[in-house]
Amino acid sequence: MRHYELLFVLKPTLTEEEVQQKLNLMKEVLEKNGAEIASVLEMGTRRLAYEVQKFERGVYFVVYFTAPTAAIKEVERIIRINEEIIKFMTVKFEKKKELAHWEKLANAAKGKKEEATPAQAPEAVAAPVQTEEVAPEVQEA
Repeated sequence: MRHYELLFVLKPTLTEEEVQQKLNLMKEVLEKNGAEIASVLEMGTRRLAYEVQKFERGVYFVVYFTAPTAAIKEVERIIRINEEIIKFMTVKFEKKKELAHWEKLANAAKGKKEEATPAQAPEAVAAPVQTEEVAPEVQEA
């Protein structure tokens, strides 16, 4: 089992329900091919670096998972035939430093998911930050 990161961008014209269906489809395809999903990071709608298929924006997702090498071929095949996914990138992590970084990223994605629902985890709510107040300079005319 190897460690992977899959970034994919959906069309911005999709409804919330369609976006969730596509995300669930990708999770299903990964799991059917022997992958174990560590975490999913929903990055939301963002501006693309350049226009892709006449779209200037896209809905970004990053999936951290472990899978056998053969599973990647099938996942990428499904992505290529899916018209709603306008861009994707799969990254494989192999070296010790890369694996440690993958663990850090996957755990951070889990943490962001928990922070999005503070009602379920009240201890995840951050304490208020104290800041120094600086008196504004007043200039008389």
